[in-house]
Amino acid sequence: MPSQKITPFLWFDHQAEEAAAFYTSIFPDSKVLKVVRYGEAGPGPAGSAMTVEFQLQGQVFVALNGGPHFKFTEAISFVVNCQTQEEVDVYWEKLAAGGSEVQCGWLKDKFGLSWQIVPTLLPELLNDPDPEKSGRVMKALLTMKKLDIRALKQAYDQS
Repeated sequence: MPSQKITPFLWFDHQAEEAAAFYTSIFPDSKVLKVVRYGEAGPGPAGSAMTVEFQLQGQVFVALNGGPHFKFTEAISFVVNCQTQEEVDVYWEKLAAGGSEVQCGWLKDKFGLSWQIVPTLLPELLNDPDPEKSGRVMKALLTMKKLDIRALKQAYDQS
């Protein structure tokens, strides 16, 4: 019986196995758990991956090779909470490789999946009861692609 009640299920055209290998190479304590392959009955080519179950830091995901019928949109994204700028930089560089940098800490990876690389300090700065401080942080945030913790703190501390 699975210990996880809800599992994100990601639809890929034909890159599920490649995507699982990519994601598990980025996050520590991650691994591919199981690959189920199409048989002679299809609908995918016999022997190709149908589903790939993988784990990223304890969170289980399933990737499906379902064909070109559906694509990822920004309506769904994964947030990576980062303690330091070094962590932000590492995840940003690795996940954006072959993809595209968007805005406000968002990027699309090479498979089109959206990620938010967010310093854990950001919600604290944005939730400050002083609207001038939180407003300056928001204004700074809106000018960034990859988030810069030092610049966000500077905007917060301005007088």
